[in-house]
Amino acid sequence: MPKPRRATVYFDSGLHRALRVKALETDQSLSELVNAAVRATLAEDADDIEVTRTRAAEPSLRFEDVLKDLKRRGKL
Repeated sequence: MPKPRRATVYFDSGLHRALRVKALETDQSLSELVNAAVRATLAEDADDIEVTRTRAAEPSLRFEDVLKDLKRRGKL
């Protein structure tokens, strides 16, 4: 595992308090909690980008056509 890098992050007081409580309840450090949250957010972004990339070649559909199709199939 690469050596951790230090960064200064400022939290709203309520958020900081909630993080401290969560850290105590889960026996984790604030750094561990923040790192896990950032990793999860970045992974979700990467997934979204990949889905967008794979669907880029799909044809665009007009909203009106989609709406008509949903009504026809009884979904609306």
